[in-house]
Amino acid sequence: MSNATYELKAETRERVGKGSSRELRRNGLIPAVIYGDKQAPIAITLNTNEVTKRIHAGGFMTTVATIDVNGEKISVLPKDYQLDPVRDFTMHIDFLRVTASSHVVVSVPVHFVNEDKSAVKTGAVLNIVRHEVELHALANAIPEALTFDLSGLKVGDSIHISAIKLPAGTSTVITDRDFTIATIVAPAAGVAEEEETA
Repeated sequence: MSNATYELKAETRERVGKGSSRELRRNGLIPAVIYGDKQAPIAITLNTNEVTKRIHAGGFMTTVATIDVNGEKISVLPKDYQLDPVRDFTMHIDFLRVTASSHVVVSVPVHFVNEDKSAVKTGAVLNIVRHEVELHALANAIPEALTFDLSGLKVGDSIHISAIKLPAGTSTVITDRDFTIATIVAPAAGVAEEEETA
């Protein structure tokens, strides 16, 4: 399951556009939009510090949040956010309205465990092809991560999506092939020579 839900306080904004957005950011606010669920979009502002904390805490894109907009509580899932390419601060966020029965598409990270029980321990390299996998999931049951146990894997072995047990109620967006998540490869020549010398 994904991280525990959290709440953000927001206010509606009347003015939209680049000039208005720049002014908001100067005042420590982030412009955002809530859309979806066959309702009109709502333009809102959020506190920059609160949102930045949430983004850096991890799981931001896979955790359902409650946004209190002038007293109305709306369940949302972050769909996209833009960062300033130079100064790395959040410029804008898009939120999707969700309910307990909403089906969403999310990118879920893949974690690998027991590297020390595989060829990686003896110098092989875990070559990760996909750090994230896109899944269909219920909004209130988004997995925090997919985990794969590397125990017993040797050089030349490949890990395909079929080898990862997906949480109940989820399915991969790609369904036409058993795609590769990672491979175990021999170390680069330089690394091997250094080990032999040592």
